[in-house]
Amino acid sequence: MDLLLFTVDPGFGRDVVAAGAAGIVVDWERRGKARRQAGEGTQINGDTADDLARMRAATDGRLLCRVNGYGPWTAGEVDDAVARGADELLLPMVRTPEEVDRTLDLVAGRCGLGILVETQDAVDRVPELARRPLSRLYVGLNDLRIDRRSRELFRPLVDGTVDAVRAHVRQPFGVGGLTLPGRGFPVPGDLLAAELVRLGTDFTFLRRSFTADLAGRDPYREVPLLLASLADLALAGPLTVAERRAAFVAAVEGAGAPVPVALPA
Repeated sequence: MDLLLFTVDPGFGRDVVAAGAAGIVVDWERRGKARRQAGEGTQINGDTADDLARMRAATDGRLLCRVNGYGPWTAGEVDDAVARGADELLLPMVRTPEEVDRTLDLVAGRCGLGILVETQDAVDRVPELARRPLSRLYVGLNDLRIDRRSRELFRPLVDGTVDAVRAHVRQPFGVGGLTLPGRGFPVPGDLLAAELVRLGTDFTFLRRSFTADLAGRDPYREVPLLLASLADLALAGPLTVAERRAAFVAAVEGAGAPVPVALPA
């Protein structure tokens, strides 16, 4: 499973990639995000074009740039990200195949284009979306939760939504995010990791919890340990996989896996 780190810290990013992560994500998505995620306590990054250029200079790992959702600004963002060295773009908040087609036309083969399935409209259109020449497809659980007006972050992993999406995707598929083994809340990270392995997840993200949990630790020790734990999970037989799946579902149901916020009106 490829690990992609959200960071604009060149030294940190260089070390994590050298330790075994597959690449870096620089995050330009801001348009409408504060309004959409008001009161959610989520991370809204302020990454810039200069940050992308600095991360390109810092590492030979794969460099992704999450742009804003499709709009009149997309052409400029695509050109700028390509000029600054992005290997791939990530298009968030997709709702229609037409948005993806227009962005693919703007990219014009200059880099890869992945999409984030994080609205119910996108979930419903996955069979169409997955027929596009995409570099990857990622299910964004938090924005999907908000779009569904749900309090439960991991519900799509329990109710069959993610399994149904996965069945249509032939491109590299991603969902969720990981941190160090033994960490994770409200559902233990080891159970989440087992669920990602069960799904045949090709990549996932390392974000705030990973960065916080790694503080004061050696990435050259911790990243290989995380990768080794994923490799061990992949060796499990069917009975163990089923037991881990049941434990994950029980953890989600037992905690409710809630996100303690007021729902949007």
